[in-house]
Amino acid sequence: MDKINKLVSQRAVVIFSTSSCCMCHTVKRLICELGVNPAVYELDEETRGKEMEKALSKLLNRTPPVPAVFIGGKLIGSTDKVMSLHLSGKLVPLLRDAGALWL
Repeated sequence: MDKINKLVSQRAVVIFSTSSCCMCHTVKRLICELGVNPAVYELDEETRGKEMEKALSKLLNRTPPVPAVFIGGKLIGSTDKVMSLHLSGKLVPLLRDAGALWL
């Protein structure tokens, strides 16, 4: 969990993902299309990926734990939460407040 906390604190937007997950791709694409340059950690390609995956599963209380999106150091959640925020018009202000968007 310390590794996750450290990574999350270093960037405005952090996404934990796996390279073969279609929902992860959807969330990464949405965030990038909004003009954000997130830090993306592909757990299946990280040396400590399995360890991080277990910690995220515990944190999110779900398996698989990806995508896991953090904005401004706070856990936002998975695809459903990100899409809900986007459709309600709350995602962009959240990104702006975290310093991930300038406009």
